[in-house]
Amino acid sequence: MRSMGWAQGLGGGLLAWCLGVALQLQQADLWPVAAYGLGLACVMSTALLLRWWARQYPNGHRLTLSARWVLWGLLWAATAFHVTGLHAWTRAHTIDPALEGQDLDVVGVVQAMPQRQDLGWRFRFRIEQAWLLDTSGARHDLQLDVDVPAQVVLGWYGQEGTHDSGWSLSASPEPVKPGERWRLRVRLKAPHGHLNPRGFDYELWLWEQGIRASGYVRNRAKDPAPQRLGSTWAHPIEAWRQSVRDRLLTQLSPPGSDAETARRAGVVAALVTGDQAAIERSDWDVFRATGVAHLMSISGLHVTMFAWLASALVGWLWRRSALWGFSGALRWPAGHVGAWSGLVLATFYALFSGWGVPAQRTLLMLGVVLVLRLSVRHWHGTLVWLTACAVVLGWDPWALLQPGFWLSFVAVGVLMAYAPSALGASDANSGAPQRDAQNAPTWRVATGPAPGEHRWGAWAQAVWVGHLGKWMLTLGAKLLALAREQATVTLSLAPLTLLFFGQVSLVGLLANLLAIPWVTLVVTPLAMLGVGMPAAWDSAAWALQPLQAVLGWLATWPMATWSSAVPPWGLALLALLGAVGLVLRLPLSWKLLCLPLLWPVLFWSPPRPLPGSFELLAADVGQGNAVLVRTATHSLLYDAGPRYSAESDAGHRVLVPLLAQMGERIDTLMLSHRDSDHTGGAAAVLAMQPQAALWSSLEDEHGLHALRPGWTRCQAGQAWVWDGVRFEVLHPPEKLDLLASGGQPSSSKTPRKPQPNEVSCVLRISAAQASVLLAGDIEWAQEQALLASGLRPVDVLLVPHHGSKTSSSQPFLQALQPRLALVQAGYRNRFGHPAPEVVARYQGLGIPLVESTRCGAATWRSEAPSQVQCERTQRQRYWHHRLAP
Repeated sequence: MRSMGWAQGLGGGLLAWCLGVALQLQQADLWPVAAYGLGLACVMSTALLLRWWARQYPNGHRLTLSARWVLWGLLWAATAFHVTGLHAWTRAHTIDPALEGQDLDVVGVVQAMPQRQDLGWRFRFRIEQAWLLDTSGARHDLQLDVDVPAQVVLGWYGQEGTHDSGWSLSASPEPVKPGERWRLRVRLKAPHGHLNPRGFDYELWLWEQGIRASGYVRNRAKDPAPQRLGSTWAHPIEAWRQSVRDRLLTQLSPPGSDAETARRAGVVAALVTGDQAAIERSDWDVFRATGVAHLMSISGLHVTMFAWLASALVGWLWRRSALWGFSGALRWPAGHVGAWSGLVLATFYALFSGWGVPAQRTLLMLGVVLVLRLSVRHWHGTLVWLTACAVVLGWDPWALLQPGFWLSFVAVGVLMAYAPSALGASDANSGAPQRDAQNAPTWRVATGPAPGEHRWGAWAQAVWVGHLGKWMLTLGAKLLALAREQATVTLSLAPLTLLFFGQVSLVGLLANLLAIPWVTLVVTPLAMLGVGMPAAWDSAAWALQPLQAVLGWLATWPMATWSSAVPPWGLALLALLGAVGLVLRLPLSWKLLCLPLLWPVLFWSPPRPLPGSFELLAADVGQGNAVLVRTATHSLLYDAGPRYSAESDAGHRVLVPLLAQMGERIDTLMLSHRDSDHTGGAAAVLAMQPQAALWSSLEDEHGLHALRPGWTRCQAGQAWVWDGVRFEVLHPPEKLDLLASGGQPSSSKTPRKPQPNEVSCVLRISAAQASVLLAGDIEWAQEQALLASGLRPVDVLLVPHHGSKTSSSQPFLQALQPRLALVQAGYRNRFGHPAPEVVARYQGLGIPLVESTRCGAATWRSEAPSQVQCERTQRQRYWHHRLAP
């Protein structure tokens, strides 16, 4: 065993490296490349100078030990900071703003397995050539990674037939396959996502994937038809994935299959190929409620288990090969051969499952652990853990901002601390090849016998109970150890789960004890075996039936999940320390001291407005409205955002997570009118908030009313008071036919049915300090009617109809005199909202416009009526898209 004296202080340096990465991720803007390069050169020069000084003067002018540690820690952190900055510059190129929304002709290769959408495909595309079309139709060459990025994600949508308005729909897209070269006409835009408090950062996800633009294929009648130029040898594994997925879905859910069969087929497809989109949303809800969602996608757990099984199998075959006359089995230890083979095979498995970022991180971690464990040195478990963290962050610094990184490394760290034998942390001979009966792989956590195993084994040997009795006792000890370790992980990760997701599954421990062995040892092996033996897919789908039934039953238990407002980072870290202290083998007195650390997280709630005041949160939902109004004890949600596709809406993607993480229970959901950009997320919100009452101007037979049979139609004159704040409905009037002809009584005997925008619910909210007007999609005629009824000035106006040309008339704005106006519209939306002439009208009157595309979610409080907090300003990081002034 070689000395590890050279590694003194290495743990502190690795920790400092991680802190340096974390510090760089807080930058709002990247420094110039030269600044990072010069800084790195200065750091390296300082380190070399210190080493030279220590060798030249070994006994003179020596710094104290603590001073040396601090100085070297600063150098490690500074190195990580500048290296991460240089790494960031390798993916900082995005599309030239002047080219956004322009018709571009591109030639490139499909990079990955396409994802099926409701009306087409979405796929990654690597551009090889690009041209800009001018007004005359001439093409101009564009430079890759200067004018346009090479890595983009494209949508190709279409639907055969004719629209209700009479115009022809675009043709349905052709199937695309990885490795195919296509000539396409596209429109691109910079990466731009929704930014809400504690919400999913889509722009960070695109940045981490290396995607610097998104767009769609133009396939109108006047556009050149997309042309398949041929197939290439690029991305053969992705092409194989798609072939396997298509064969699997065809076999398990042929045309005419029922919904349950299709659901099981989607889960099997996700386990085999990593296609998470194949799993139905209702199944995801069950998996999250029972805490087993991590099992249903190709995650670090799957890669680790695959490596473990492959290592055990190869090691067993390697030992048996000596009996078959293979001399190599006597030269190289089976443990080493099995471990390296497991890592290689796990790499192929990760490639086949899509080479996702979590799988890459897991392989890096396994590789680091394997190299350190097989070296002829004694590596302490903490040093192994820190080295794996530092290497993963060196490869992917932005992993530090992902929940998966924290959950994975904290779980491994807790298990290592819980079981001293984990990773050989306390085994003086841990560097030697392992030769236990099971030939366990070197990265397996808790390789030693579980607590209590020796006692069970001694008792079984002392008292003759037969082979069956011994086997049962051993199995019982293993199950007990598994339950203990699962309980340890579940309890210790609960604070982080609350921090990232706002809820903890109370049935998760039981569900994972059942699901982990069943999915990893039965369902997944059968599903993977089906790649070579398709009949095994039927067995995998059959094995899923009892598991889905049990999970669905557990999800219906009362209090199956416990939700709470997401605590601040500081409280969550304190609670993490408390939870870890409770599961470690510490004295009882120490564990009692850990209990108070959990209290703030379990019962924390975000501060609410004081009585007599209120708060507005205009969520960033894209092209649609969704405004949360909070008083001291009540909440109202005005509109529920748009429907993005048949599978996705603002309710599931934005509002439900936002309300859950705020710990918000709304009293009323008011839907201004029936347009889908205002009602798209209503069903999800109503399902998540069963206590919420529904107010709307929708027609009586609308499907949403079936979710709340006691709904209320909003009409002018309705009013109520919550906590000293007055709510008044100003529109629509009771007699809707008055608006049948532009605000005048209809001349026909049968008045026409009002359009949805004409019956928008207009809500005025007023307190002693300030007032707000939420105007829905009213247009000029409705604005004139409101003026005739007597409008009073307000402090904040939700811009009518997202700033369309048919709203925000001059007299209307002059009567309201708002301090500021909120515009909720999508980035580069197809309607052109807000219209330039409307923006000029607001600017001419000196009314500041707060646009969701520039601001993200906007928070306004009645105590400070002239101020608004923008999520994009507060959370600005260098990977976020920033619009030109």
